[in-house]
Amino acid sequence: MSTEKQLFYQITNTYSVLNDFTEKTKTVWLVCHGIGYLSRYFLRHFNHLNATENYVIAPQAQSKYYLNNEYKHVGASWLTKEHTEAETENVLNYLDEVYKAEYLKNAPRLIVLGYSQGVSVAIRWIARRKIKCHELIMHSGKVPSELTAEDFEFLKKTNFTFIYGTEDEYLKNGIVKVEEEHLKEIFPRNLEIKTYKGGHEVNTKLITEFA
Repeated sequence: MSTEKQLFYQITNTYSVLNDFTEKTKTVWLVCHGIGYLSRYFLRHFNHLNATENYVIAPQAQSKYYLNNEYKHVGASWLTKEHTEAETENVLNYLDEVYKAEYLKNAPRLIVLGYSQGVSVAIRWIARRKIKCHELIMHSGKVPSELTAEDFEFLKKTNFTFIYGTEDEYLKNGIVKVEEEHLKEIFPRNLEIKTYKGGHEVNTKLITEFA
């Protein structure tokens, strides 16, 4: 009979940044990529922002794998259904270190964005660690069902935005309706829902509006 055991150890992980943080920086972004991305490639979706005024930080999901069984291109995943709670804590601990390393507590204006799978990561981090931000953008992803309005009571002035494509194959009509109701429950104020004609893809045009 096999037995699964657990242990604790330290790991090293990377993250990527776009532009430089200077006295002219007006907005700092922390952006969590979706499944299959590497952080340095996810940053391409923010190249159009004003480089002087925007400093973008892209954390890197730890679990990497080869895409399409070709053993050429590498992607990554934040979480799976396997040991989700323990893995979530690992991810949150990692984001805590990024937060400290980049002095995000002192950011002039902090935007946290999660895309696809990155939505659940970003929003759990904010809720559990009580991270204050000016904008929380949930792009083409679902909010974890366990979260409630009480988890976000500390964010009195934060703007919450849910963005999705009307042709997103992962967010069918039935799913979107349920998701919107959940969002209205946990964000009873300052919630805006934006849609665009398109599928499961990053919408750079809408992202520009927040810069």
